[in-house]
This record gives sequence, structure tokens and C-alpha cells, in this order.
Amino acid sequence: MMKIQMIKKAVFVLVMLPTLAFANVEVHLDKAPIDPSDQASLQRGARTFINNCLNCHSASYMRYNRLQDIGLTEKQIKENLLFTAEKVGDPMTTAMNKKDAKKWFGVAPPDLSVEVRARGADWVYTYMRSFYRDETRPSGWNNLVFDKVAMPHVLYELQGEQALNHETHTLTLTKSGKLSVEEYDALVGDLTNFMAYMAEPAKQQRNRLGWFVLLFLGVLLVLTYKLKKAYWKDIH
Repeated sequence: MMKIQMIKKAVFVLVMLPTLAFANVEVHLDKAPIDPSDQASLQRGARTFINNCLNCHSASYMRYNRLQDIGLTEKQIKENLLFTAEKVGDPMTTAMNKKDAKKWFGVAPPDLSVEVRARGADWVYTYMRSFYRDETRPSGWNNLVFDKVAMPHVLYELQGEQALNHETHTLTLTKSGKLSVEEYDALVGDLTNFMAYMAEPAKQQRNRLGWFVLLFLGVLLVLTYKLKKAYWKDIH
């Protein structure tokens, strides 16, 4: 009987180990400042994304001409943002070869078209602010949200360098960047806002259409009810 109980306890521990391990590395996610109606924020985020993220990542489900939906003209797109394509109607691709990327980073950088839908805006916002120096990693960088991430910190000149306190599992800024903490957080907020828009570029239009549909159904309900009363008024 005692042997059976010991086996049960061992099985319970084995089953619970993954849960306990996950709980130990769980990181609080900060709330991303998402506002799909803020076109100025979306435009700043698009600039940051195209100038920095498209160097390695693609966004093949997003076309440059969709930037007109956030207030940019075709001329502005051509003159300021069309770096990896020839036509405004082309998708956002990267010139980096996947084989070379895998050789340099150990893994090919993923397409970011629907990254916010896959991981959530809060995850992306926190991730981009959670890089820290780690000399044990090939790139010299690690991330509090994504441990042993292959991606280096491409925005470190703007944010500066952070160090991880292994006891408290918190980050401390050890070397200032070109931007203050508040300015860098705002930049990442705009970037995340644009990536959220990019993941669902028709969301605003769909939401507006939804209100019109609900209004139409409401009017139709009233008319149908009045028609029903008129039809049945002489029937007992």
C-alpha cells in the first residue's frame, strides 16, 4: 500500500512539474496603448516598423497601399517608406534570405503580419521593452518575456542597455540610450499600435459596418412588429 502511494506521489510531481516551471517564469505583461483611431500614432509606428523591423522580418500579408487607410498619401509612401518594394501595391517583404537568416540567428525571423493576433498586443509591447544584456547568448542579448530569444535588441541605441536582477527577476537600466524611458515606451507603444492595425487592417471598417447592420436590424424589427400587428388585428 505504501509503495502504491509513493508511486502516486511521484506521478503527481511529474505531472505538476511543467506547471510549476511555467509559474516560475511567468512575467507580468504591461498594458499596450492601443488606439486604432489615432492615425498619428499609427503613422509613427509604421515608420518605426519599416525602418527597423523590415530589415529582418517580413509582413507579407500587408501591402504598402494599406498605409493610405491611416492617413498617408501614395506620394508619402513612395518617398518615405517604400524601401523593400518597387510598387505601392507590393507586400512588405524583406530582402534578407531565409537561409542566411537561419545561419546568422539560428532560426529564420518570423513573418510579423499577424504577430499581435498570435501573441497579443500586451505581449509584443512588453517584449520590445524587456531586452537585457546577457553575454552567455550568441547575440549578447536576452529577453525577460522570451527567454533565450535569438533576436538581438535592434533598438538598443534608442532604449539603452538593461541588466537583469536574477533575485527579483526585474530589469534595471544600466546605460542610457538616445531616448528617455518615457520616449522609448511611447515609441514602442506606437509600434505595437501599428502592428495591431497591421494584423487586422479592416477591423475599424468592419466595426463601423457592424453598427450600421445593428441599426438596420433594429429598424427592421420595429417595422416587422408593426406589420405583424396590422396583419393580425382583425383575426381573433
